[in-house]
Amino acid sequence: MIDYLQLSAAEAQQQLTGLTDVLQACVTDHASVGFTDPADRLTMTQFWQRQIGNLASGDSELLIAAWQGSIVATVLIHSSAMPNGRHRAEIAKLLVHPRARRQGIARQLMLRAEQRAAALGKTLLVLDTRRGDVASDLYRALGWQVAGSIPFYAESTTGELDATTILYKVLA
Repeated sequence: MIDYLQLSAAEAQQQLTGLTDVLQACVTDHASVGFTDPADRLTMTQFWQRQIGNLASGDSELLIAAWQGSIVATVLIHSSAMPNGRHRAEIAKLLVHPRARRQGIARQLMLRAEQRAAALGKTLLVLDTRRGDVASDLYRALGWQVAGSIPFYAESTTGELDATTILYKVLA
């Protein structure tokens, strides 16, 4: 059974190794999630440490999926820091460990992230994903709209420059 949880900063700190494990597995599997070297675990751990700071300050929220006590998926909700953006948030780092894919976990995490954002008073969500990525199908199935695409946006794990697609969802 998959457990879906929201982690506090303290809980995320306790789960730092598991968070980094999921990120590293996804990068190793060539996910376009900001990292280009699957062996650079230190940079990935530092990323999660910065996110824990954002959790502690209330700027972000972290939802995870766990199976038998191990984290198998994550998603972050980043609230806008600017006064004119209090109504919006960015969805980031929807990560599902390769061994846990094709079970509906990403869908469940996205639905829970949308519900949590709505509970926080957010009425607009945004995210970006590599153009053509399998996640695009999930986002569109959940009612996300394509705002546009930016060519040569992110370097892949193979050194290519990939386009990114910007999506948004208005929460009713």
